[in-house]
Order: sequence, then structure tokens, then C-alpha cells
Amino acid sequence: MKYLLGAVAVSLLTACSQNAETEQEANTQSMSYPETRKGDVVDTYFGTEVADPYRWLEDDRSEETENWVKAQNEVTFAHLESIPYRETIEKRLTELWNYEKISAPFKEGDYTYFYKNDGLQNQYVVYRQKGDEEPEVFLDPNTFSEDGTTSLAQLTFSDDGSLAAYSISEGGSDWRKIRVIDAETKEQLEDPLVDVKFSGVSWVGNEGFYYSSYDKPEGSELSAKTDQHKLYYHELGTDQADDKLVFGGTDVEKHRYVGGSVTDDDRYLLISAANSTSGNKLFLKDLTDEDSELVTILDHTDSDTRVLDNDGSKLYLVTNLDAPNQRVVTVDASNPAPENWEDFIPETENVLSVSTGAGYIFAEYMVDAVAKVKQYAYNGDMVREVQLPGVGSIGGFSGKKEADELYYTFTNYSTPSTIYKFDPDQGGSEVYAESGADFDSANYESKQVFYTSKDGTEVPMIITYKKGTKLDGSNPTILYGYGGFNISLTPSFSIANAAWLEMGGVYAVANLRGGGEYGKDWHKAGTKMQKQNVFDDFIAAAEYLIEKDYTSPERLAIRGGSNGGLLVGAVMTQRPELFAVALPAVGVLDMLRYHTFTAGAGWAYDYGTANDSKEMFEYLLGYSPVHNVEEGVAYPATLITTGDHDDRVVPAHSFKFAAELQDKAGGENPQLIRIETNAGHGAGTPVSKTIEQYSDIFGFTLYHMGFEELPK
Repeated sequence: MKYLLGAVAVSLLTACSQNAETEQEANTQSMSYPETRKGDVVDTYFGTEVADPYRWLEDDRSEETENWVKAQNEVTFAHLESIPYRETIEKRLTELWNYEKISAPFKEGDYTYFYKNDGLQNQYVVYRQKGDEEPEVFLDPNTFSEDGTTSLAQLTFSDDGSLAAYSISEGGSDWRKIRVIDAETKEQLEDPLVDVKFSGVSWVGNEGFYYSSYDKPEGSELSAKTDQHKLYYHELGTDQADDKLVFGGTDVEKHRYVGGSVTDDDRYLLISAANSTSGNKLFLKDLTDEDSELVTILDHTDSDTRVLDNDGSKLYLVTNLDAPNQRVVTVDASNPAPENWEDFIPETENVLSVSTGAGYIFAEYMVDAVAKVKQYAYNGDMVREVQLPGVGSIGGFSGKKEADELYYTFTNYSTPSTIYKFDPDQGGSEVYAESGADFDSANYESKQVFYTSKDGTEVPMIITYKKGTKLDGSNPTILYGYGGFNISLTPSFSIANAAWLEMGGVYAVANLRGGGEYGKDWHKAGTKMQKQNVFDDFIAAAEYLIEKDYTSPERLAIRGGSNGGLLVGAVMTQRPELFAVALPAVGVLDMLRYHTFTAGAGWAYDYGTANDSKEMFEYLLGYSPVHNVEEGVAYPATLITTGDHDDRVVPAHSFKFAAELQDKAGGENPQLIRIETNAGHGAGTPVSKTIEQYSDIFGFTLYHMGFEELPK
């Protein structure tokens, strides 16, 4: 299928030494928060009145909200700048970050393309090379804006590689602009397409491409609800206003997420339509017949199903319909309904993900969050089990059918990402590009453990630390989790974690229910009225780390972003005594109103909504972080982080949570919010801002674990 390569993201950490209680108490006691006005908004749900005093903070266009953001940042940055070793952390992170990073190469037309960052460039640069000639810059996103906050979101080429369409994100927003250029001359060929969101770009020959978007909202572009996604066809050389609406324009076709992709032979258009982040309908149109009707493959959203590839009219589909761990099936396009599906790669006890390249199909199995790969021919024969370099995660094994070599990356928590070149016919791998990270993985180890959650469920966790670390309860520890949306946390290296580990920190990642590590059943066990399972799993992970003397409540921090921000917010309000520091990032924190912003209603498969039923409302109210901050409770030292341009999880969630904590929290621990300006949900964040942000986050973490100075 025609889809494209994206960019990368990293997270980080850092650690430390002895108590400085007197100095810290003076610092926190003297802190005064900005005044946050309380309004009188009250909502009624099934006869229950719920006050929402900070509703006004949802207006991201108001001067009052803007002034509140400035005032909060002034207090927060004054505190962060008072931390004695914050600049030392930033210097070390900058040193660790400063090495050349490249992507695997990919061929388009006469050129081989690759992404490269010299070390501290805010954005990766796209290079290309013809034969043995010197590589040249093809696209440099660092020139898109002075401060590096405009990023390259996507790059796709036409069939013969002569044309390219790339989308840009400004200030981290999910709204995109698409530019079309002549790939040879790099000349822009027409006006950019605007107001594009949650969209791929799928070419048909060199004539045009399919893309998706919403009508521009009448209210705030960053927070107004968007719920009718539409698929368009853009013919090159024509105005965007004349683009053909292909799907999504009628009440019958109304869906929150709609996407279109074209098979590599330009024969079929596949359309996926969904109302939530789980489950999709699937349709097919024969592009060789202009008058062909839309054919239904699936008319319900009971599964996640996509077309992997085709061989003439034979379709290969990846689905979890009647197969929670996924399987590959085949069917003829003339009659593609599920009753005609035949198993090609049957479901197993391990979760399956699939890719194609060089005329083969690659089946990656997740075994306790660790990768194994099998290679298949298109006739169904298993060619081999691919020998991987070690125990960890892989990415890649994808490319064009005519490719004679493929590439994949291998990594784990203590092994920097290495790119391997794979011979698909012989099955051998060789190193293509080693990481230049200044980190000796031989000095560290990762251990997978299984602990018991509240209801008796066994949950895996990988704990990484320096060899020889004493388990005496004194180690500064970060516990990270997500637990939602069928997303799996598999072992991967980050520059940030390298800094944390080299300073003696412990880094633990729990594979909570709600994720996809054990298939659809594991996911569903952490959704809706079973969401508390996710929080219980995280709490049990913390208790395990304390019981086994990896750390103690005084040296334990919890961190998570987006749905993981909800995780941190819920757990810190349920068990505040268990943690020293809480770090909720871009979190979903108001569970009664999340579905009223942007595309938030699409998350209802995981969460349910307060309008569904009295029982669902009461369940959400029972754990919603904004609604469960209690008067006088000593919460962990908290640093909430968000971006003012986050139109995925709007910053009002974080604003309201901060206001509640500052108003009600007891004790001396600070309750602060750091609001990055001209930044979004995370993707495309400039390197300079990332280093600054994590220097603040981890300086705050260590300081409120009682470390007066960094280790020598």
C-alpha cells in the first residue's frame, strides 16, 4: 500500500544525591500561585450536579486565559531556574544528543532518499543521492520557520518518483498544509492545500492523490469539535475548492475518521471509516472502471481490518475479526465479504503485526512485549524465522515489491537503535548504520518481571538499570506507563533514558491492561467500566518496585503522556502517598468533557462518555483526575506539562487540573504547570525545546526526591 515514512521522538531522564530538605521547604513554602478565578458553571448529569469552576480556561482564544498561562509559567520557571543543577542536566543532555542520526534509505525514481540530523538540528533533514554522487539536501524543515516549530509531518512520492507531496505542521498542530513539488527541480507546482487533518496522501499515478480533512470549525481551530471526516481526490493543477468529495459527505457516510489508500498497482482504492480509535468499516472501489460502485468489505466496526496488499484481484487483509491477536486472510475483490475469507496466516497465542517488502510478507509476533519475525511467500509458504540481533524491538521489514534489499532497526532499553540491511532471499542481516550515541550498553541490564495486580492478573514490566545497582530502596526511579488504545510499549532506547541510567537511575516500564501487548482481550480489559484495571496495574507496579527494594515512595516518580497523562493523574489522586513526584504530560484529565473537544469523541471506545448512561457517568466521575482532587491532601510534587497548540488533547485538561491542585492540595509539595508556547501534542517538537523541557522535568524530579546535587 502507498503510505509514508515518518519522524521520530525521544524521551529522557537524569539522577542524583543527598537531602536538602531545609532549602527545599523554604522554596516551596514561599511559592505563591497565580490567582485562578472560580466561575459558577454547574452541569447536571442524570440528576447529579457537577461544578466546573474553571470552565473559562477552555477558551483558548480569550485574553484572560492567555494571561493565566503567562502567570503560571512565570511561577513555574522561577521555581525550575532555582534548582541548582538544572543547567548541568541541560548541558549533559545536549552532549548526549549531539551525534549524527540517520534513517534507513528508501528508493524513489532515480534517487535514494534518507533522513539525517547532524546532532542538534531542530528537525531532521531529507537528503537524496543518485548512484555514487554526493548526497544533496532535498528538504530542510529547519528552514520552514525561524524557531524550528514548523515540522515536516509526511512525505510521499508519486509512482515514478517524479513528484512529491509533503505536509507541514505549524506549532505542533494536527492541522496540516500539503505542498506539491517537482521532485527533480524541487519547484513548488501549485498553491498548498490547507486545513488538512488526520490524513495520509495516496497517489494515483502522477495525476493526483487522495487526502482527508474536516470542514474548518467555526469556533477555535485548536479546540472546537471535529466529527465529520471527508475523503477528497485532488487532481494536480486544479484548485483545492474543486477537489472531488469521494466519501464522507452524507449523513449515511458520516464518520469521525476516514482514510483512503491506493494499492501499489493503482487498481483499487480502499476506504476505511471509523467513529472511534477502535473498529472500522472497509470499502473498495475499482479504479480501472470510472463508473464502478463502492464495494463493501465490512459494514460494521466490530474489528480493526485493513488491506495489506493485493495480487491482481486477490486481497490480503490483516484483521482481528474473530481473532483477538490478529490474522491474515485472503479473499477475491469481486466478493470480499467475511464469509469468503480464507486464513493465510492464522491467529496464534501471540499478537501479530504484518508488513510487506521485496515480494514477501513479514509477520512480527510480540512475545511478552519482545519481537519475533517470520517471513512468508505470497503463496503462503513460510520461508524462514528471521534471526534478530537480540531481545528487543524491531521496526521496518517494509518496502517496494521490486526491492532487492530491506532494512530494519533493532533496539531495546539499553541498546541504541541500530539499522540492519536484510537480504530477503538469503535471510542474512548486516549492520548498515550503528548508533553514534555516547552510551556503553554493556554497563546496563534490563530484566523482565511479572507481578500480580489487584485482581490477580499477571502483568509484565521491564526494569532497566546500571549493572551492580544495589537494591536497598534508595534508587531514584521513574515508572512509566500508558495502558490504552491497544498501544503496546515495547523496549526502545532513548537519549533521555541514557542520561537517567548513566547517573544510577532505575527506569521501569509496565505493560498495563488497555494496551495491545496481549491482543484485543488485553486491550478491552482496560476500557470503559474496566478502566480501573489500568490504574490498579500501575499501582501494583509501584508496589512491586518498593517491595523488591528497587526504590521507595520517597524516590519514586511516575510519568506518562496523553492517555498516560490520565494514568498519572488518576493514580496520584488515588494513592498520593505512594509517590514522590508525578509528571502527567498532555493528559486527558477531565473525563466528563473530553469528548466535547476536537476529535475527542473518538476515544469513547476506550473511555465511554458521561452522556452514555448514569452508570458510565458515575464511573468516569469516580476517577476523573480534575474531579478527584481533595481538599487538604498532600499530593506528590507535581509538574504538569502541556502545549498551548495541542489540538489532540486540548491544554484545558491540564489547565483545570493545575487549578484544582493549586487550590486544594495540602502539604508543601509544589503543584506546577509548564506550558510550552507554540507547541502541540509532541510530534515535530524541535530538539532545542525537547532538551529544555526535559531538563526542567528531570531537574524537578530529582530536586523533589531530595537530591541536593548531581553525582560526581
